[in-house]
Amino acid sequence: MSASDPPAMLAALLQPWHDAGNDPAKAQQEVLQRLLEGYAQTEYGAQHRASEIEAIEDYRHAFPIVTYEDYQPLIQRVMAGEVGLLLTEEPIGWAITRGTTKGEPKFIPMTPTDLRMRISAGRAVMNYVADNDRYDLFAGVNLNLNFPSVVGMMRVGDREVEYGYSSGIYTKYVSAFTPIRSAPTQEEIDALGGGKTTRDWEARFELAYEKCEGENVTLVGGVAPTAILFARYLRQEHRLYPKDLWQTQIMTLGSVPGINTRYQPALEALYGPVVIREIYGTTEGMFGQQRDERRAWVPNYDLYFFEVETRSGIKMLHEMRPGQLGSLVVSTPILARYRIGDRILALQPPYFRCIGRDRWFTPLRYAWDELMTFNLGRL
Repeated sequence: MSASDPPAMLAALLQPWHDAGNDPAKAQQEVLQRLLEGYAQTEYGAQHRASEIEAIEDYRHAFPIVTYEDYQPLIQRVMAGEVGLLLTEEPIGWAITRGTTKGEPKFIPMTPTDLRMRISAGRAVMNYVADNDRYDLFAGVNLNLNFPSVVGMMRVGDREVEYGYSSGIYTKYVSAFTPIRSAPTQEEIDALGGGKTTRDWEARFELAYEKCEGENVTLVGGVAPTAILFARYLRQEHRLYPKDLWQTQIMTLGSVPGINTRYQPALEALYGPVVIREIYGTTEGMFGQQRDERRAWVPNYDLYFFEVETRSGIKMLHEMRPGQLGSLVVSTPILARYRIGDRILALQPPYFRCIGRDRWFTPLRYAWDELMTFNLGRL
């Protein structure tokens, strides 16, 4: 896959995604077998007889559904040097969250295989380019408003390994392996440090303004609330809105539900008549992207294994009926049957929405937001 040949690069990145969406049952069986081959090489996988598993039902009987709290003692042992407990490769970095519900960040190890999968974060904009023949977008830059990809160093056994925020890590690797050029660079953002105060963010916003003021910003990628905060900072400090500086074509945003509904009016008021594409990624992986103008994302069935806990029991994500809700369970190269803590709504196949965290009031809040934005479940 070469960034110097955009059509070939797009085909290599997008075709497996489309093929898997057309036959998710086949794709998920292939992904499970690939994951099990990796699990069998770890102590955790060996404990659960990964090498003996062939069918999905066998996988469910052998491996329990677990949460981060269940995995945390194992992850701490990996940090102490027991890499083979969960990993088949040495970690080359760690992704951290901005804080769980208990206020403490999660630490998720990343391997070379895992990072290659995270490049799928670029599928949303790449699909837009391919569908609309908009290769001219690559002549511009991506306004980079992400968190630092490097916050500090941590010792794993006898090695020092970087850790940082997943949004910055995604941007660094998408920029390295696709034609998308980001400004500021992720390295420039990292140099400002990993602080989370208002002053820290003002420094990042000022850097973004300085680096992009004279650029052709065709793309804005990152966290939706941060994009709005940046626009307000520009107005406060420079008496400008983003739409006064750039003719942005597309925004690929994640982190919160309702980007295409609740956040859309503010984004268009600040950035102009932009195309909005939602990405569904977490610290644990990049699980789906918006494929077209339909305001929902399509899972990366070719990369991860997806189950969901519903009122009628556990089932495959692609087996959900339109309108059905459930709690997402993902299997990644590192985490087997991991309850991510998100509530998922099935729409017309192959489209889904994450409507929020897995709490009792989430469906009620989603219904209210749909009513207030006159969306009412429309794709």
